[in-house]
Amino acid sequence: MRRVKFLKCNVFRQRTGVFTSGVVLLLSLFAGGFGCGRSNEGSGRIVVWHQMRPDEQAVLQRLIARYRQQNPDVEIVELFKETEVLRSAYVIAALAGQGPDLVYGPSDPVGVYEATKSIRPLEGLFSAAYLAEFDSASLLWYKGHLYQIADKIGNHLALLYNKKYVKAPPTTDRELIELSKSIQAQYGSAASRPNVYGITWNYIEPFFFIPFYTGFGGWVFEEDGVTPSLDNVSMVNALKFVRRLRDEEKIVPNEADYEIADALFKDGKAAMLINGDWSWAGYAQRGIDLGIAPLPMITETGLWCAPMTSPKGFSININVTDEKLPLVLDFLKFLLSEESQMETVRALNTAPTRVSLYRHPELIANENLQNSLLQIKRGRPMPVVPEMRAVWDAMRPGYQAVMGGAKSPEESAREMQQLALRKIREMNE
Repeated sequence: MRRVKFLKCNVFRQRTGVFTSGVVLLLSLFAGGFGCGRSNEGSGRIVVWHQMRPDEQAVLQRLIARYRQQNPDVEIVELFKETEVLRSAYVIAALAGQGPDLVYGPSDPVGVYEATKSIRPLEGLFSAAYLAEFDSASLLWYKGHLYQIADKIGNHLALLYNKKYVKAPPTTDRELIELSKSIQAQYGSAASRPNVYGITWNYIEPFFFIPFYTGFGGWVFEEDGVTPSLDNVSMVNALKFVRRLRDEEKIVPNEADYEIADALFKDGKAAMLINGDWSWAGYAQRGIDLGIAPLPMITETGLWCAPMTSPKGFSININVTDEKLPLVLDFLKFLLSEESQMETVRALNTAPTRVSLYRHPELIANENLQNSLLQIKRGRPMPVVPEMRAVWDAMRPGYQAVMGGAKSPEESAREMQQLALRKIREMNE
């Protein structure tokens, strides 16, 4: 019965030419739960789905409260969904003619949203003068259309350091190794483990490996932007380097996922940490005298370790009616205003997207934020093509096999490339 109900909505054939079998199955199972009506038909009710962590959500709730004071007849509903759930649930809902008015998150799902025709092009909804007020990196153009406007730019990794142990952050990989060894020697060891590690990070996840790959001259795609580029000398050298930091230089813990690395830094058991801008406010709140610096240069190549960067922002559901659109746009402009962005900057220490705010005295005086902006400048935008998911899934087992000692870097690089190509073929079947 649910499949019949979904087919009556007649959105699958209209909005997509092809679609993966997995999503078709999900649509068959769940579409009946969304109904066939328009998205949130109440003209005075706006629904936002997001994947904000608690501190971000608290800022959003304050902004909503302020907007409602100014517009008491408008009801705003915000709903948290974990990142992966948000992506799939939004597509399912939008294809069924439902879903939130605004969807908020990082840029990488936009490729999927565009492929499913579930978000609305924005370039015709805002004047050129208005869009010029934003950093160009915060305006996500894809296949000739603007699909997302960000209120934060970055979502990137950087080098964090505890000023208790580090007076001046390293600028090269050699300085990083020397400083780490010096700190470990100063604070000694117990049970064959340093009392304070030089550095740690979540080195089991490929996202945290990317800065080393770029530092050795690699990138995840060829110039066409869709063909994986994983079996090359840059990959091999980067894998060898990360493993060397742990096994030969011994400045990295023998085990470190996200939770372990986070705990070591919070507990003062690691002098430096590689982590993203989503974490910085929490470390400062923990009482750590936190420094933020760009990731170091790889001396062998002369290249900076470049993390992936991405805006985090808002897209508009394709199902928002023309009658309701002015209200949604008014609320969105409120969220993107200078005042709203400065509240986020003060609470979270994240980089704003309004160009005028880069000259704000509070930002100019904030050394950590200035270094964050420098790191963003040195980073590389995360691809939004759907093929990126296949690359992540292909990199993970090979990368972890190298760190686990099960395979050589050369073998893993070959297998990453083969697996990525296979997954992309399967995705497009």
